[in-house]
Amino acid sequence: RIGAPLLKVQGLGRGDVVHDVSFEVREGEILGVSGLIGAGRTELMRLIYGADRADSGTIAVGRPPTPVHIGSPADAVRHGIALITEDRKGEGLLLPHSIAANVSLGNIGSVARWGFIDARREQALARTQMDALRVRASGPTQPVGELSGGNEQKVVIGRWLAREADVLLFDEPTRGIDVGAKFDIYGLMGALAREGRALVVVSSDLRELMLICDRIAVMSAGRLTGVFERDEWSQDALLAAAFAGHMK
Repeated sequence: RIGAPLLKVQGLGRGDVVHDVSFEVREGEILGVSGLIGAGRTELMRLIYGADRADSGTIAVGRPPTPVHIGSPADAVRHGIALITEDRKGEGLLLPHSIAANVSLGNIGSVARWGFIDARREQALARTQMDALRVRASGPTQPVGELSGGNEQKVVIGRWLAREADVLLFDEPTRGIDVGAKFDIYGLMGALAREGRALVVVSSDLRELMLICDRIAVMSAGRLTGVFERDEWSQDALLAAAFAGHMK
């Protein structure tokens, strides 16, 4: 069931990459973000997460949504916003380190005592997330770089689930993983939505978005050119919106 708005973005912009973007995401909703390469989708996610600084606009989050200042990823995390980056190997994970270390990265406060990591707490936290997400690995001490792409992605997601983030931004979440792992991720997204979290999913695969989303927003040349409800969209309409920003 879809509830009240949990994230509101109003007039967000940065330079010539994102222009005056406004939308909202509700509790229990999966909002897809479509568009051509270079449309500004990833840049929009980075602005909401604080990885880049916005030149204009406001972000409100919570129940009810309240305007917050997000000047860095730490601010976003503090306000319950998480980003599952498209470059999990380069930006999302420490590949030589263990599953436990990667899961605890966003949850240091829950596994540390007097400034030192408690290995038992860290591994217990990792085991909980591994069991919940069905991560296939020898154990929490296995280096995350030895896992398959799908299991690597589950470790990134597990980090934020352990922190109980309410707003989850997924940037190309199934890129580079096999079909079976894709459907595991789809099922996980559905479960998160049923828990009342708000999900934003960026994908280059229109069929994927049409399968899993409640609404699809389309970006073109840095602008939001359309938002489609499930009973309104078609592949032709989504593609037309994707090219709309380039028409003169």
